[in-house]
Amino acid sequence: MIFFLIGCSILLALLFLAAFFWASKSGQHDDTYTPAVRILFDDDVVKQENEKQFPQDKEKDDEDHI
Repeated sequence: MIFFLIGCSILLALLFLAAFFWASKSGQHDDTYTPAVRILFDDDVVKQENEKQFPQDKEKDDEDHI
């Protein structure tokens, strides 16, 4: 029974190792900084910048609310 459990644990460890390498190869761990500071970005600033660049979109939104 102990040999069966050791074999299962090694198989499970190899599966986790393969999943880790697959995630690393697909770019899962490339950007670790941005998600941590994304909460600090102010969405209103982005919205105001978009309104400055595309004022016609703001007018269209105002017409939709009337």
